[in-house]
Amino acid sequence: MPEVGNFVLPRKLLERGVTDMVRVSDARMRGTGFGTVVLHVAPEAAAGGPLAFVRAGDWVALDVPARTLNLEVADDELERRRAGWTPPRTPYRRGYARLYLDHVLQADRGADLDFLVGASGSEVPRDNY
Repeated sequence: MPEVGNFVLPRKLLERGVTDMVRVSDARMRGTGFGTVVLHVAPEAAAGGPLAFVRAGDWVALDVPARTLNLEVADDELERRRAGWTPPRTPYRRGYARLYLDHVLQADRGADLDFLVGASGSEVPRDNY
């Protein structure tokens, strides 16, 4: 989860009077944003999650009370997009960045190191802060 989730509204929309719009990301943010933002979407786009396949003009259905977010694209079209996708290349061959890429779990699994899961600590509730 990169710390790049400061999603301001585009200037051209602000000039037209738009004061909020849903922004969806697999990033995280420090609370510097405002408005309707859905974060920590998993799996991340870089891991081949649904955000990697969103295209201009696609509809996305957000139901906050039901806690669902759905890309409304036909299954066959989604499969075509997935078949043409290649994972982003990384320059990291070793070190912490490589360890992070290879072993940190997705947000929905706690962003923990996979080799530490179940080894120590206690359960962290979903709404812990």
